[in-house]
Amino acid sequence: MIEVDLREALKRGLEEALDTDPRVFIMGEDIGEYGGAYAVTDGFLKKYGPQRIKDTPISEQAFLGAGIGAAAAGLRPVVEFMSMSFTLVAFDQIVNMAANIRYMSGGQISVPMVIRAPTGAGVQLGATHSQSFETWLAEVPGMKVVCPSTPYDALGLMRSAIKDDNPVVIAEPALLYGSKGEIPEEYYEVEIGKAIVTRQGDDLTLISYGYGMRPLNQAADELAARGISVEIIDLRTLSPIDFDTIFSSVQKTNKLIVIDNARRTGGVMAEVAAEVQEQASDWLDGPIMRVGSDDVPWPYNRGLEREVLTDAQDILKAVKDGYGL
Repeated sequence: MIEVDLREALKRGLEEALDTDPRVFIMGEDIGEYGGAYAVTDGFLKKYGPQRIKDTPISEQAFLGAGIGAAAAGLRPVVEFMSMSFTLVAFDQIVNMAANIRYMSGGQISVPMVIRAPTGAGVQLGATHSQSFETWLAEVPGMKVVCPSTPYDALGLMRSAIKDDNPVVIAEPALLYGSKGEIPEEYYEVEIGKAIVTRQGDDLTLISYGYGMRPLNQAADELAARGISVEIIDLRTLSPIDFDTIFSSVQKTNKLIVIDNARRTGGVMAEVAAEVQEQASDWLDGPIMRVGSDDVPWPYNRGLEREVLTDAQDILKAVKDGYGL
């Protein structure tokens, strides 16, 4: 095992694809000379050249559309946005074109492309650069959406996404690029659509993904110190959601708290809560408790931003309010 940060894990996945598959190329704003908004593609232009590392104009709809055309023609583009917030500019191309072409062509045309973007608040980028629109994209049929919380998952999901014949969105938590973890030296992949139980427990199930796993783990450690046995699930994939893993855990613990680091209203965890209520309510001993960031524009001020963002205390409050623990 070797220790890397999440940024290096993503970089390794991209380099492997560029080294082994001539159909793979990367395009996006400032990914070449500048090395990407968070330095994931640093050094790529020198190593692979401008034919495969393409700096684009600040026109998200145009270069995303170019990526769709390249994918439909047989290439495997990786399109990088400087922020998940900027996918909104290209939503028509993503939602109406990339997600629907395979269906509308009766399976004759595939769109094997990866859309990468840093996501989430917490890095003082203000209201227009801190959105988490992967929660919107997870609703779109024809799209797959993943969000890693560890370097292991970042590399494994990147490998799977580039090989997938469908468009895959990789939402990369901006607050986690520098977080470290171990990856094996041997090759592996993380299956898209499979959640993981990262800690076994009997008293309570906590579920999140991406950056939400950080406050979740902090809360779980405090609960464990009180003698409460917590089971933790990292979704990893937001579409399709692995409900089988969730149902199995709820049947064991009979209590569920779902945590979004995106805004609470309309988030992925609202869908998880609704599905569990419909399909597994007989196993519940109390209400499904939802935790998410406040429904306000993201503040630029560091103190205000931290106040709005989901933290461990929000989770502990939900545990107390819902189950008296």
